[in-house]
Amino acid sequence: MSEKPQTPAAKPTAMPGSELRNSRMHVVGMPVEKSENFSESIKRLIGLMSNELFLVCIILIMAVISVALVVSGPKILGHATDILFNGLMKRNGQTGVNFTALHHTLEIALLLYAMSFLLSYVQTFMLAGVVQRTMFTLRSEVEAKIHRLPLSYIDRQSRGDLLSRVTNDIDNISQSLQQSLSQLITSLLTIVGVLGMMIWVSPILALIAVITVPLSILAMKQIAAKSKAKFIAQWSHTGALNGLIEETFTGHAIVKTFGRQREVEERFSVTNEKLYEAGFGAQFMSGSIQPAMMFVGNLNYLMIAVVGGLKVASGTMGLGDVQAFIQYSRQFTMPLTQTASMMNVLQSGVASAERVFQVLDAEEESIEPASTEQPEVKGRIAFEHVSFSYDPDRPLIEDLSLVAEPGTTVAIVGPTGAGKTTLVNLIMRFYELNGGRITLDGRDISQIPRSELRSNVGMVLQDTWLFGGTIRQNIAYGNPLATEAEILAAAKATYVDRFVHALPLGYDTILDNEGGAVSAGEKQLLTIARAFLADPAILILDEATSSVDTRTEVLIQRAMTALRSKRTSFVIAHRLSTIRDANVILVMEDGRIVEQGSHEDLLASRGAYFRLYQSQFAGAVTDLA
Repeated sequence: MSEKPQTPAAKPTAMPGSELRNSRMHVVGMPVEKSENFSESIKRLIGLMSNELFLVCIILIMAVISVALVVSGPKILGHATDILFNGLMKRNGQTGVNFTALHHTLEIALLLYAMSFLLSYVQTFMLAGVVQRTMFTLRSEVEAKIHRLPLSYIDRQSRGDLLSRVTNDIDNISQSLQQSLSQLITSLLTIVGVLGMMIWVSPILALIAVITVPLSILAMKQIAAKSKAKFIAQWSHTGALNGLIEETFTGHAIVKTFGRQREVEERFSVTNEKLYEAGFGAQFMSGSIQPAMMFVGNLNYLMIAVVGGLKVASGTMGLGDVQAFIQYSRQFTMPLTQTASMMNVLQSGVASAERVFQVLDAEEESIEPASTEQPEVKGRIAFEHVSFSYDPDRPLIEDLSLVAEPGTTVAIVGPTGAGKTTLVNLIMRFYELNGGRITLDGRDISQIPRSELRSNVGMVLQDTWLFGGTIRQNIAYGNPLATEAEILAAAKATYVDRFVHALPLGYDTILDNEGGAVSAGEKQLLTIARAFLADPAILILDEATSSVDTRTEVLIQRAMTALRSKRTSFVIAHRLSTIRDANVILVMEDGRIVEQGSHEDLLASRGAYFRLYQSQFAGAVTDLA
């Protein structure tokens, strides 16, 4: 047994400031998921191969023929032994060894084994195709499922753990099926075939061989039951570790800035230690099955050798039959041992399958019929007594009513946690309302298909997102059918063209998902150009100029003014200087609108907006007074 690697004694330490994403801070203490019914999970895994039923039947037929050929081998070799033994016993007589018959018998045995090998080779090739196509389908189903899940589900998950389910767990299922399925099929068929041959050769010796089977099954069952929970824990902690690593790498600069490397190392050490404990326990427990089965098999072999020798000595059984039976006893115990050794692989795969099935079984967004009519959207948004909360025990928005007329700009301001972003998320139907309704041009948005609703809305978020590709492709993401001229027009209108020409490859510059060759402000400009190109009827800007310098902000404001023209716009802003020209400003506190009006009217009322403005422009407010 290997010694446990030394890790520093550490307790999980929360990272003050929560600079890393708060939604994923729980990964170290993530609860270990409980295993579902093992047999039901196996049935569901097999059910995934329903589209490959024809090939699976062919594989089974080939396996039966291959096993039958292998099982016939010892009996034929036993006949060869009898030819040799009987010939040697009669050497001083008149016959001697019949080498012609011996060679013919050995040739038959060689042919049988060669045919069995060929069938096994083709069977393995076909099974690999079946498994990989099944995993291809499973990955596609999980990918499609994620797009059907509500945003609330994604928000509750650790990103690294969800990624681990989609990648690591599916890969583990693939490897487990590839390694265990063929072996299990062959082993089970071999057990049945060999048992039949043993009964044919000697029922008494067959009974002795079968006596040890219940002992083998009992040992395998006891060990497998203990190791199953360990495999569940192993893959749960693998997901937790992935979540922690993803979180740390995403916020690596923040970790360095605040000198929290030690805390991160301690958290990693704790999670890694849990994974070690679960992994070691799973592998040790499942690995002990094979030695236990080998011990039982050796007892079987010993009893058969003793009883068989006595029967040969008494003349009630031929030497060739005893030799064949000893080979059969090996062939009988070997599949049991192989099946036992495959249990750790199979249990690991089932544990991963259960984690993937949890994603596939998660509650989806409600299914919506395709819209028969798609009237032109004017952009009138009305909130009618809307109520919403993430937690039923903690109301966030209560009885909120407001109207945004077409072509107007509605600015939303207020302290952190007031419900500003939640408000626009409700417009997008990322979350469903608890009460009231929201209408678009008089149509209840809950009755509008999400795809239709969202196709009329453009969003620019505070957290920029770019995918791996060229600058041109990232802009065109807003409208895949846009022409080159339209892409360039959007880039010029949002001042992207300014910095792109300074890059050696221009619009063909390759970006990664973190932005690569462009700065944070330039990434923000690219996302604004993307929204500009989409040409939506409704525009949502969630602190869209937060990463832009003051000079660029002036340029962006001009572009936004052109972009907002004839569009209903919702602008979330902390920098009040960016929303002075809004048609109406909503001031939110604790999920309620406490004030609304124009910039000048709200300053004159000296209420909540005045206090926010004063905190940013104290000098200007003093002059106004």
